[in-house]
Amino acid sequence: MDTKLQIIDISKSLFQQKGYKGVGITEILNACNISKGSFYHHFPNGKEELLITCLQSINETITTSIEFFFNHYPTTQEATHAMIDKLVADFEREGTIAAATFTSIVSEMGSLSDPARNVCLDLYSKMQRIYSTKLVAEGFPQETAHSIALMMTASLEGGIMLCLTQSSSDPLKIISNVIPNLFKKY
Repeated sequence: MDTKLQIIDISKSLFQQKGYKGVGITEILNACNISKGSFYHHFPNGKEELLITCLQSINETITTSIEFFFNHYPTTQEATHAMIDKLVADFEREGTIAAATFTSIVSEMGSLSDPARNVCLDLYSKMQRIYSTKLVAEGFPQETAHSIALMMTASLEGGIMLCLTQSSSDPLKIISNVIPNLFKKY
C-alpha cells in the first residue's frame, strides 16, 4: 500500500474511534510510522485536508454499499431491511459500525469548515437520492419520496449513533421494525 493510502486508511480508523479533535498529528505519524515531512508531502494543508480526504473515502464506501442494497432488492422496504440487518450484524460482530457513518467522526465538531461540511452534505444527499429514487420508482410522489428519504437518513444515522453510545444493536433493530410504517402509500 502506498504511503498516502496508508495514512488515509489508518486515519479513518483513528478518526472513527476518537473523533477528529481526539486525534493529533503526532498520533497519526506514530500509527503510520511516517515522518512529519512525509505527512505534509501528502497533505500540505494538514489535518483538515486529511479529514476531508477520509470523509470522501468513507462517502464512496457508504454510497457503494447503499447502492448495492437498493439495486439488489425489489422494494425500498426490502432493501432497507437488508441494509439494517447488515449494520446490526456488523455491530454485533465488531462492536462498531464506524464504516457506515460520518457521524462518529464529525459529531463533536460544532461547526465544520465549508469543505468538510460539503463532503458530509454530499454523502447525505447521495443517500437521500438513492432512497428517493427507489421510492419514486415504486409509485410514491416526488415530494413524499423526498420526505421519506430524509426520515430514513435521519433514522439510520441516529440509530447508528445510539448503537455506538448504548453498545447495543437494539436501536437499529427497533428502527428496522418501525421503518415499514414510512412506506405505507398515502
